[in-house]
Amino acid sequence: MTDSPTSSVFYRSRKPYPTAVRGEGVYLYDAGGRRYLDGSSGALVANIGHGRAEVAEALARQARELPFVHGSQFTSPVLEEYAARLMTFLGLLDFRFWAVSGGSEANESAIKLARQYHVERGEPGRYKVITRVPSYHGASLGALAASGMGARRAIYAPLLNEAAWPKMPRPDPTLSGEADAERLRTVLEEAGPESVAAFIAEPVVGASDAALTPNAGYHARIAEICREYGVLFVADEVMSGMGRCGSPLAIRLHDDVTPDLVVLGKGLAAGYAPLAGLAASPEVYDTVMNGSGAFKHGFTYAGHPVSVAAGLAVLDIVEREELTQRARVQGERLLAGLRELKERHPVVLEARGQGLLLGLVLGDPATGEAFGTPGIAERVAKAAWERGLITYPGTGAVDGTRGDHLLLGPPLSITDAEVEELLAALDGALEEAEG
Repeated sequence: MTDSPTSSVFYRSRKPYPTAVRGEGVYLYDAGGRRYLDGSSGALVANIGHGRAEVAEALARQARELPFVHGSQFTSPVLEEYAARLMTFLGLLDFRFWAVSGGSEANESAIKLARQYHVERGEPGRYKVITRVPSYHGASLGALAASGMGARRAIYAPLLNEAAWPKMPRPDPTLSGEADAERLRTVLEEAGPESVAAFIAEPVVGASDAALTPNAGYHARIAEICREYGVLFVADEVMSGMGRCGSPLAIRLHDDVTPDLVVLGKGLAAGYAPLAGLAASPEVYDTVMNGSGAFKHGFTYAGHPVSVAAGLAVLDIVEREELTQRARVQGERLLAGLRELKERHPVVLEARGQGLLLGLVLGDPATGEAFGTPGIAERVAKAAWERGLITYPGTGAVDGTRGDHLLLGPPLSITDAEVEELLAALDGALEEAEG
């Protein structure tokens, strides 16, 4: 364990950290030789599993050949190939790919691109971005302002222009998808539709409300409303995309929808290098390029050749091993097991999700509601950790404070036996936490 006063590392918290030294498949190993089943793929990143030699070799080849060029000066063969392959895989033909280093950067880029798009069209009064509560779009200030996740925003509230970020309520599973989506119209009218640039949402919610999914028809109606009001529809697929939900894009699980912008991350390079990005429709790209002729935004490592080479190697594996289909099959297996755990553990109020982006909603079995004081998710996660299972606990989905949940998202390569191992460890963790 490491949290020593002699260390030079700025840790994320005061807790002791084991030192990870190796990864293989769905497992991580620490310096003491202990094995952990990575039931959350880190933060739903390690989609293809750990220790893939061919990705490491692709990184090394690219680093020898061309380690870096600046995006304002050059393109590169690997970026051109990856963008074309990725757009084909996602079914976003004619879209343009903007590569960055992480999901926060990608969402910042989408927000700024939406703003510039409207300026280029002669509507500079459009600057507001409607988002949902709860939601999570990133840690940088713009992405954080867009997020409806109280605990992560509170300390930084003085830095955020709240008026620029109107909030829509969370998806309501008791409503039809169409009726649920119509609530966007109300928020638009209250905000002043002529001032709204974009609406951004996670097709399957991640860290803020584990694996909450709107009903069928929701995204199709959202797209219609956005078109009616001249607002860009942005799908944040940082966590849910790249096959994790059993489809290349989660937004197309139930509806035939193509957003104006699609934000991607995490599974693009699956943890082997920092890589994220956004896909922009021809209308958005052409409007900006035929206007001022440049996207007025950029990052030093945007389109970094070594990171993009990792993404290309990961995409090879995803396609060759049919990991999108595997996520669907193994997700059904894992969700069935989670629903069996729900029957045995009263503290589990709901098991839900799509593919291998799954969640447990935890709460008071006596009321069927969240506990008044959060903490059960952390207790379950701690008990799971002690059993060698890594999960992703969270709170605040109900009102920013209350609402415990556990997010699960193992590598898409997980086997049947490993699914059973995960469920057995989680079963024991829930029993301990309830006791």
